[in-house]
Amino acid sequence: MRASLNPLLAVVLLGLFSAAAGHPASAAENPYPPGPDSKRQDDVPHGEVIKGSFTAPTNSVFPGTIRDYTLYLPPQLDRARRMPLLVLQDGGGYQVVNVLDNLIAKKEIPAQIGLFVTPGRVPARSTNALDRYNRSYEYDGLGDAYARFLLNELFPYIEKTHQVLLTTNANERAIAGASSGGICAWTAAWERPDAFRRVFTSVGTYVGLRGGNEYATLVRKFEPKPIRIFLQDGENDLNIYGGDWWMANQELERSLQFAGYDVQHAWGTGGHDGFQATQVFPDALRWLWRDYPASITANPEKKSKQPVVREVLADGSEWQLVADGFKFTEGPAVNTQGEVFFSDIPNNRIHRIGTNGTVSVFASDTGGVNGLMFGPDGRLYAAAGGAKQVKAYAPDGTATVIASGIEGNDLCVAANGTLYVTEPNQKRVWRVTPSGEKQIVDEGIAFPNGVRLSPDQSLLYVADTRGRFVWSFQVQEDGSLAYKQRYYHLHLVDGSTQSGADGMTLDRDGRLYVTTELGVQFCDQAGRVNGILAKPQAAWLSNAVIGGPDFDTLYVTSSDKVFKRPLRTRGVQSGQPPIKPAAPRL
Repeated sequence: MRASLNPLLAVVLLGLFSAAAGHPASAAENPYPPGPDSKRQDDVPHGEVIKGSFTAPTNSVFPGTIRDYTLYLPPQLDRARRMPLLVLQDGGGYQVVNVLDNLIAKKEIPAQIGLFVTPGRVPARSTNALDRYNRSYEYDGLGDAYARFLLNELFPYIEKTHQVLLTTNANERAIAGASSGGICAWTAAWERPDAFRRVFTSVGTYVGLRGGNEYATLVRKFEPKPIRIFLQDGENDLNIYGGDWWMANQELERSLQFAGYDVQHAWGTGGHDGFQATQVFPDALRWLWRDYPASITANPEKKSKQPVVREVLADGSEWQLVADGFKFTEGPAVNTQGEVFFSDIPNNRIHRIGTNGTVSVFASDTGGVNGLMFGPDGRLYAAAGGAKQVKAYAPDGTATVIASGIEGNDLCVAANGTLYVTEPNQKRVWRVTPSGEKQIVDEGIAFPNGVRLSPDQSLLYVADTRGRFVWSFQVQEDGSLAYKQRYYHLHLVDGSTQSGADGMTLDRDGRLYVTTELGVQFCDQAGRVNGILAKPQAAWLSNAVIGGPDFDTLYVTSSDKVFKRPLRTRGVQSGQPPIKPAAPRL
């Protein structure tokens, strides 16, 4: 019932799946004998099992790979409608065909298609060379590559080849696996909760092979995702160079509990094998599907202890589209009434979002205006990088050039009217006085981008798009900068060497919100990321500001759109008198 494995992989997995893949151990060897739901029952209808293989094209996520798969079609298959789906890594395990037959027959889980997939390998060109084995690369790594492979390549192939319709509803997709296949299942759901929401992992490899050890931290910081997960492991699991599997699984489970996930576990005494996992798999499936078709939601029992939930996001806060149809949005700024202004750089326009949500054009022919910020005089200051000017816009939209010769990207304005402007292509930060005098106050940051003053205006923060830090400077009496330091430590997207830190904003409690490749990362005053808000769309996240009539709504610019979501906290108004927040917890 299981697709054939390449010889090396078969050896690697022999111990792990000896019980789960149809090679039962003796009673003395197996302390977790499988129950009747894991055995073939002659009095229940049996699904059809089909074996096949898939060869990835050159433009694949995993080019040149071949892999086997087993397709399980339930007796209740209806080729005219989309059916729920269970994806299982490593080509099988857990006596899965028997379990599906039995639980579907008892109507304890919905009738579903099973797709059991082996990892890919690139065949060697001769018998004197080894294949390239992709298992660790595909399974252990973070990022959305494997999920994209399933969704964009394998699923369409299965539908076309076997004339079946797989569900497109994330609530109707389960994904499972053991060891590296287990972390692979979790990663697919973590990266694409819009595609997978029910996860089973046994002896999962949440250790330092390809970054899996980071999940225990990321789960605590990212706003909760709509995922339900069942974990299994034993106290005699692996403890090798990459980490301690037993401790790592428990640490992840504690993080999931902390973050408010719907999580269950089965801990035992076993090692890196499939014995207990095979025994508990039927109950795990029942638990994962227990209230189907009710939707799986994030933080379902409102038990999350995350700062992102308890301190930052308002109850029920979700991203809402404010406006779209632009070419590239940037530079949001808020005036004293709470109106939000943003630039559309390629279209050379500045737009205004009224307190009633109406979007209108504030200024045209801007000379490539990017960053915006209001000053103490009520004017809107702008970094017009295309024209190499710093401008100030009066309330009626008329512009005055403040300084020239600066290819500015972003800027901020102090209560005394002093401006700080970043010039990324020249690796410079400028100070511009209200009278237009300009001075370079820093050089050398790889790509200085977003720039903001702390609420008490004693510190200047500069985001480095090409690094992982936001830099901190102390502002001196004469406006110069001192004590330069890599201060805010940001998280990176897997495989990236840069944070993508772009725009920033602050709240009155001193938190710094940074738009990055990973999402909106918010940090405490001590420079630590306390939480991460997911991107509103799969596009560049350029900037942020806290605005609205009560200054309690986070606005972000993202490619062609502007989004917002309500907060528990309130923002700092640009150009207004300094505010001294409470000291951070050190």
